[in-house]
Amino acid sequence: MSAVFNFTFVPWFRAVAPYIHMHRGKTFVVGVVGEAIAAGKLGSIATDLALIQSMGVKIVLVHGFRPQVNEQLRAKGHEPRYSHGIRITDEVALDSAQEAAGQLRFEIEAAFSQGLPNTPMAGSTVRVISGNFITARPVGIIDGVDFKHTGVVRKVDVAGITRTLDTGAMVLISPFGFSPTGEAFNLSMEEVATSVAIALQADKLLFLTETPGLRVRPEEPPGDDNPIDTELPLEAAQRLLARLPSPEKSTDLAYYLRSCVTACVHGVERSHILPYAVDGALLLEVYVHDGIGTMVVDEKLESLREATPDDVAGILALIEPFEKDGTLVKRSRTEIERDIGNYTIVEHDGVIFACAALYPYPEAKTGEMAAVTVSPQSQGQGDGEKILKRIEQRARAMGLQSIFVLTTRTMHWFIKRGFQQVDPEWLPEARKRKYNWDRKSQVLVKKL
Repeated sequence: MSAVFNFTFVPWFRAVAPYIHMHRGKTFVVGVVGEAIAAGKLGSIATDLALIQSMGVKIVLVHGFRPQVNEQLRAKGHEPRYSHGIRITDEVALDSAQEAAGQLRFEIEAAFSQGLPNTPMAGSTVRVISGNFITARPVGIIDGVDFKHTGVVRKVDVAGITRTLDTGAMVLISPFGFSPTGEAFNLSMEEVATSVAIALQADKLLFLTETPGLRVRPEEPPGDDNPIDTELPLEAAQRLLARLPSPEKSTDLAYYLRSCVTACVHGVERSHILPYAVDGALLLEVYVHDGIGTMVVDEKLESLREATPDDVAGILALIEPFEKDGTLVKRSRTEIERDIGNYTIVEHDGVIFACAALYPYPEAKTGEMAAVTVSPQSQGQGDGEKILKRIEQRARAMGLQSIFVLTTRTMHWFIKRGFQQVDPEWLPEARKRKYNWDRKSQVLVKKL
């Protein structure tokens, strides 16, 4: 195995590990559009879902079937009919939907049953269980249009789905529901997935769609790294939705955004819109920091706070690479545990991405900002400024008049933020006695 592969794989796998731990035991509802299956993506999607499930995630898979139903209709000499962005399901359309759903369930179950040696599914055992988990009612007549056998979700069998997930199986739900009298209704995948996610209070709702993601202000040039907004607070998503026209088709900007907002408003904290055209989109979204699509979130994932003893391991993992290359002075676990109350961290989705410590010298009315570290994954996103502002707030609250840093490599970053270089003799006596003259660190001070 090449050294280059080792060099790239090991850091990548270590970076993924926190997300594996974080998602274990969580419940994801995944909605896959029929277009993804028609485009030949089912095999790779099944592989990725099996991999995610193998890492302890409970998965409910809801499939769509728009193109498959339309194909069946045209084979029967009928054209699809829509109104208000909703399919009108007459008797022929209902038969076509049932045929398409049966065929797709067969294909999906077959995709999860592959276990040939030397394939990604080798050694995996994925049980897929489907059932009558959805009770529906008719849409009825809207603005004089009778939608016939088109329905909406009335009730989700939470207990049945939960028991099935607890057995280790993956739940597969087709966009069909049944009334208490046994009448069948054609539903939309998006509404079923959203209703199931809300009923289960799932940890994530993910849509694999034709849409590559959302951009709140399309008139502004995109960032250097990503042409979409990877994280959209619920309030911003609601404002965007309010100014968009009502969606008529799945490619309209508001189509999936509406479902994501609905889910978040009703307790699903994270809803995602992912492009099925990108191979591995689910893995990239779930296990990589910035993801590949747009996430609508009903909480501020990023938390700026003071550290606790539970954060010691995360701080050590963050600063270790910088200690190895000489950017930071090495600190032992014992030292960090002893001083944990001095640390401020930026935590994003359970992972520490920045930290700094404040060591006060009250007799000199100053304090040292030490162990200033920002993960390479989030550099340039403002985490350093957030940490600096919080350290300044803590210093002022202690009655300090200045803060100082010792650095060998990042002098310009601090100077741009109001620090000025001084002679090491400026240091408080207690700190001067610990100054490493061989390291020749520069001393920078900022008045508060």
